Amino acid sequence: MKRIAIYPGSFDPITLGHVDIISRALPLFDELYICISNSSKKTYLFSLEERKQLLIDNFSDTKKVKTMVNAGLTVDAARSVDAKFIVRGIRTNMDAEYEKSMDVMNKALNNDIETIFLFANPTLSSISSSLVKEVALLKGDVSSFVPKNVAQALKTKMG
Repeated sequence: MKRIAIYPGSFDPITLGHVDIISRALPLFDELYICISNSSKKTYLFSLEERKQLLIDNFSDTKKVKTMVNAGLTVDAARSVDAKFIVRGIRTNMDAEYEKSMDVMNKALNNDIETIFLFANPTLSSISSSLVKEVALLKGDVSSFVPKNVAQALKTKMG
């Protein structure tokens, strides 16, 4: 039986922290779906298609990585690709508390899916998509926080 996992997030934009979690999760699974959230309640800098393309560009040489879009429950997205695992990255104690609550809820919705927590690399733990967007908006250099293609996309988007 294949070990399939999903890694959900908005990825607006993908950061080096995300890349690190994905890279570290890959050896654990046969397939890893990067599950892009798209909520009508949220405002995104990059469109769904732009976020998807940025992810594809970063992992085009990795056959185990696939992308998918999700507007519903994470457990339903996992079920749709036969994933038995959800990968989550933890940067801070606040993340840990939030993720613990999400894990309890996901278990109540589908007890067959296990959440795997990976702690952020300490050198990347302060990076968040929100902070990256703020730095880019203020014309700061984001090249040490995001992949090269994302830095270029941010520069183009912010003018």
